[in-house]
Amino acid sequence: MNKIILLLLLNVTFLFSQEGKIKKIEFLGLKKTKSSFLKKIIETKEAASLDSLKLKRDVQRLKRLPSVAHAYTTLKKETDSLYIVIFNIEESTTILPELAFWTTTNNQFSYKLGVYEYNFLGRNITAGGFYQNNGYDTYAVNLIAPNLFSKHLGLALSHQNWKSEEPLFFDNQTANYLYNNISTEILGLYQVNLHHKITFGFNYFTEKYNYLTGATSANVPLNLEVDKILYKLLYTYQDLEYFFQYIDGFKSSLYLQYVQSQNSFQDQFLVAWNDFFYYKRIGEKGNWANRLRIGFASNNDSPFAPFALDNNVNLRGVGILVDRGTASIVYNTEYRHTFYDKKWLTIQGNAFIDAGTWRQPGGEINDFWEDENIRLFSGVGLRFINKKIYNATLRIDYGFSLKDNTKGLVFGIGQYF
Repeated sequence: MNKIILLLLLNVTFLFSQEGKIKKIEFLGLKKTKSSFLKKIIETKEAASLDSLKLKRDVQRLKRLPSVAHAYTTLKKETDSLYIVIFNIEESTTILPELAFWTTTNNQFSYKLGVYEYNFLGRNITAGGFYQNNGYDTYAVNLIAPNLFSKHLGLALSHQNWKSEEPLFFDNQTANYLYNNISTEILGLYQVNLHHKITFGFNYFTEKYNYLTGATSANVPLNLEVDKILYKLLYTYQDLEYFFQYIDGFKSSLYLQYVQSQNSFQDQFLVAWNDFFYYKRIGEKGNWANRLRIGFASNNDSPFAPFALDNNVNLRGVGILVDRGTASIVYNTEYRHTFYDKKWLTIQGNAFIDAGTWRQPGGEINDFWEDENIRLFSGVGLRFINKKIYNATLRIDYGFSLKDNTKGLVFGIGQYF
C-alpha cells in the first residue's frame, strides 16, 4: 500500500513538473489594433502557466471587441514545457458612416449624417458624432474609452443638442411640441471581470418644450424650460458566446436613473428598468432571440412620462411616439434564419412577435391588464450583414398589430435587440 501511495505521489509530482509555461504571446491578423492593448486586457500572460480556462475567457473577451470579427487560439510548442500562445484574429472594419433619409408625419424631408470610429488609436475607443436635420438642427459627439485607465477602468464622454417634434398626451388629447434637450454626460466604466460590468456617472441637461399645434390645457404649459441632473447607474451581467452573426447565452442589464429638477410639472423622479436577453442557437443556421424589459418610474400624473411606445424602441409597426407611460412590460421574441452566408455577406430572415403593456401616468398597476393598454404585434423582416464591418447590419422589419389595423415598416442599423 505504501508503495502504491508513493508511486501516485511521484506521478503527481512528475505531472506538475511538466506543466506548460508560456514563453511568448503573439497576435496574428492584426492590421490596426495594437497588440499592446490586447495584451493589457487579456488574462493570459507571458511566463505564466498555461490555463485552458483563461484562454477560453480571453477568446470570449476578444470577440466582444468592436475591432474583432472572430478569434481563436493555437499553441506552438517550443520545448517539452515551453509554448507560444497564438491568438488568431479576424479584424473588423471599424469606421462606419451614418446616412439616413426619411419623411416625418408632416412631410418634412429629414436626413442624418455622421461617422463613428470604433477602434480609435487601435485601442477599441469609440469616437464620433452626427448631424441631423428634421426641420431642426441636431448634433452629438461621443467618446467611449472602456480601458482608458486600466484593464478594468474607463471613461465615456458625450455632448448632445437634440431637437425634434414630439407629441404629448393629456386629457385624452394630443399636442405637438418642439422638444430640445441639451446635455453633457460623464460616465465611469468599470469592468469587474468578464461577466460583470458597472457604469456610473451623471448627465447635466436642459429640457425645453415649445408648443406647436394641437390641444391646449390650463394645466399644461405652452412653453417649459428646466435644468436637470440625471444620476445614472448601470449593472450588466453578460455570458454570451459570439460566432459571427450567431449569439448564444444570457445577458441582463439593470438601469437606475434618478432625475433631479425643480418645477411644478416634473419633480424629482426615479426611473428603473431591467432588460433580460436570452439567445439560443437552433441547428447550424438558426438563432432564437428574446428580450424582456420590465420598467417602473415615479408615477407622476404628467404628460412628460418617461416610457415611450415607439417603433424603434419596443414594438415594430406601432408608429413613432404614439403613447407614454410611467411603467412598462415589453417582450420581444424572434427567430432568425440564415439563408445566405458567404465570406463577407450574410442574409437573414426573421419572424417576430412584440408584445407590451403600459401603466398610464398617475395610473394603477391594474393598468397592465386593461385591454386598451396592451399592444400585440407580429411580423417578418430581413437582415443584410457585412461580416467584415463592425455592427454593419441593415435591418428591415414589417410589423402589424394582431388587435387592430396598425402596421408599418421599420428600418435600422444593427439587430433590433
